[in-house]
Amino acid sequence: MTIIITAFERSPDGGKGLARDTRVRWALEEVGQPYEVRLVSFHAMKEPAHLGLHPFGQIPTYEDGDLVLFETGAIVLHLAERHAGLLPDDTNARARAITWMFAALNTVEPPILELVTVKFLEGDKPWSTERLPLVRDRIRHRLDQLSARLGEADWLDGAFSAGDLMMVSVLLRLRLSGILDEFPNLAAYVARGEARPAYRRAFAAQWAINAKPPAG
Repeated sequence: MTIIITAFERSPDGGKGLARDTRVRWALEEVGQPYEVRLVSFHAMKEPAHLGLHPFGQIPTYEDGDLVLFETGAIVLHLAERHAGLLPDDTNARARAITWMFAALNTVEPPILELVTVKFLEGDKPWSTERLPLVRDRIRHRLDQLSARLGEADWLDGAFSAGDLMMVSVLLRLRLSGILDEFPNLAAYVARGEARPAYRRAFAAQWAINAKPPAG
């Protein structure tokens, strides 16, 4: 059976790699698994057919035969456990890589998403100008901690793993904010992730969809 994932028919970021299907595409490319993409409109995401795959009406979803998954962390972990290339063989190193996956999604990403919310969804609120510096400071605090842990290493725990894939994907959301540039070792870390051939293939695949003129 061919793996099928869903993605935005037209990504809100215009194909810059910030939509979460990029994470799944990247993981599939890293483990060398072919896949097909079913494009979903914003309207179709809220229809029963898609809600049967993703109860919260989001993307991506993952289908492999009878198996249907949602949430990028769960999908990437499933791929990493099933195929070689994203988790170390050593039991302890494997556990640490999974820990970094959770850290990326549960500790580092929430304040970054808060920045998106306050800038784009709450920008017209009278209190947004006061809240924005607080959110940016919370992000800087997390990046200070992450930067100290990474140091001058290439990856978070030895060789590249699913933990790095998720962490780089999360940090990419900061590029336009300028905050990432305040941490040179983290900016270089993200650049190393983007330079991986598997990431480049995933990015190109998403960009190709969004570079097409809208239908009609």
